[in-house]
Amino acid sequence: MRAAVTSSVLVLAAAGIGHSVVTTLDTGIKRIDAFKDMKNRPPAGNGMNVLLVGTDGRDKITAEEKAKYRLGGAPCHCTDTVMIVHISENRDRASVVSLPRDSYAELPAHTDRNTGKQHEPHPNKLNAAFAEGGPNLTVRTVESMTKVKIDHYLEVDFLSFMKTVDVLGGVDICTAKPLKDSHTGLDLPVGTHALNGGQALQYVRSRYVDGASDLGRMQRQQRFLAALIAKATSSGVLLNPVKFRDVTRTLLGSVRADKGFGTSEMLDLGRAMRGFSPSSSEFTTVPLSPEEVTLPGIGSTLKWDPAKAEKLFDALREDRPLAARDKKAKATLVSVSPQQIRVQVENGTAKPGLGKRVDEALRDTGFLTTGTPADAPNAATAPAPRTVVAFDPRWDRSAKTLATALPGCEMRTVAGQGPVLKVIAGADFKAVRAVRAEDTLQGEFGAVTGDQVTCP
Repeated sequence: MRAAVTSSVLVLAAAGIGHSVVTTLDTGIKRIDAFKDMKNRPPAGNGMNVLLVGTDGRDKITAEEKAKYRLGGAPCHCTDTVMIVHISENRDRASVVSLPRDSYAELPAHTDRNTGKQHEPHPNKLNAAFAEGGPNLTVRTVESMTKVKIDHYLEVDFLSFMKTVDVLGGVDICTAKPLKDSHTGLDLPVGTHALNGGQALQYVRSRYVDGASDLGRMQRQQRFLAALIAKATSSGVLLNPVKFRDVTRTLLGSVRADKGFGTSEMLDLGRAMRGFSPSSSEFTTVPLSPEEVTLPGIGSTLKWDPAKAEKLFDALREDRPLAARDKKAKATLVSVSPQQIRVQVENGTAKPGLGKRVDEALRDTGFLTTGTPADAPNAATAPAPRTVVAFDPRWDRSAKTLATALPGCEMRTVAGQGPVLKVIAGADFKAVRAVRAEDTLQGEFGAVTGDQVTCP
């Protein structure tokens, strides 16, 4: 969430703008000794690992903005977003891994930042590390849980997030289903929307638009970060010194970073990442176990899947891509995942093999086809000039997804047909359009690339 804007520091540095501009950014950032007295740290891997933390800094927002974007209440000065951003050794890829704030964590021994009390190691939620011990304990806890060495720490709050989005001119977000949350005031119909800073904050804060709660919110945060990268790299902001200066100035009052992330590091990273684009980024969430752990006085926590999480963090240490990378066309967003839709294909023409061709193309896109299309040329009737999707009205949302994959098809309702949709391949068939649901993740680690989740 707010960490999404912190990572824009890395993206904006990728412009290769002059040393003086980046030096201004460096001197304006508040510094933190996030790695003070740290011992027994994990060995360094390949590439760079940045811990991005989003904090609740609503005390700096005006009363009017609080009311408009429903940011009432006292600031908690806590973290509700934690991400590891891995920048590959050759600087051509950024892998973003979200760590749920309610993750079960074993906090190392520490001194409480508020009371001065000495704490022995104890279980708690991950976001309690910042509340009890600040950035230092947060880094120590994340390193202990992931065995990934953190090279740099970056932190940003509400105000920086809103103003940076506004200076960029807004960010485009598209959704295949309505998003409405009475808690944040988010109300987005289906389609593409240009969000200003306050609206963007509503989008990344919303937890009650579906049953996915924090996990759904993390996916929206990742989609927003991909959209932010797309805007920054395609709008000319990075190549315009004046615009670049305006964007960086909005970050100065609220970004905090470790002492080692200075001018030379930003310039080196910027020069190396000059060709960065949304397809260069990939996003996922640490794999979770089905079981939850309830801690007395704390509540329910999310348990990581030990085997899958270890494999994911091994990949980060070894600098391996997380997302499956193919050359398929960019997928169109739909409201129902093709992996949930069963399809029977028939050949509605006299063209031999058309049914098999359509069946295989739909299966490659993710649909659950029977694999046994009715492929005999249809000689009993005139060849169908147009491809037909026949469906039971009770499965109309699935039918819309299938129709999106078959541009120009005719949709035909058949009461009582049941859950299996039917495709009658017509003479107009050319190809299947790639489609994917917003919440469908890809590959071994459930990762998606930035170009897969930005607007078409």
